[in-house]
Amino acid sequence: MQIRGWRYRDILRISEMEKECFPEEPWSFQMLVSSFEQDAFTGLVSTEEDGEITGYAGISVAADEADIQNIAVSEPYRRSGVGMALLEALLAKAKEKGVKRVFLEVRVSNSPAMSLYLKAGFSGVYARTRYYTDGEDCLVMAKDI
Repeated sequence: MQIRGWRYRDILRISEMEKECFPEEPWSFQMLVSSFEQDAFTGLVSTEEDGEITGYAGISVAADEADIQNIAVSEPYRRSGVGMALLEALLAKAKEKGVKRVFLEVRVSNSPAMSLYLKAGFSGVYARTRYYTDGEDCLVMAKDI
């Protein structure tokens, strides 16, 4: 597995994976393009040796804080370390940029993601009730780095 920065040509595949991984509220192709074009945003992909994208992640940095925007792993590669590798790479990028605290939001029903974040040292800060368009709550988590 390799981790590298997003390339513009990756956005179509990332968009497809976004729909696969987050069918409730996927980011649109245009939202992904917009993120790619922002200086505060860093996007990473994980790939196999043949170049197949197996996962992606993004983080936005503002001053000494950062928000993880998304982490997604294609179904066949889940529970194989891809998510943790992407998360650790995002945290390393944040640290390089002088970030002191990283935040993220996760659906309360997404126990695999919560487990990943807890293993990485994140802890729950507070809940946002009825945060998602389907009425589900989200948990805001944070980690000092």
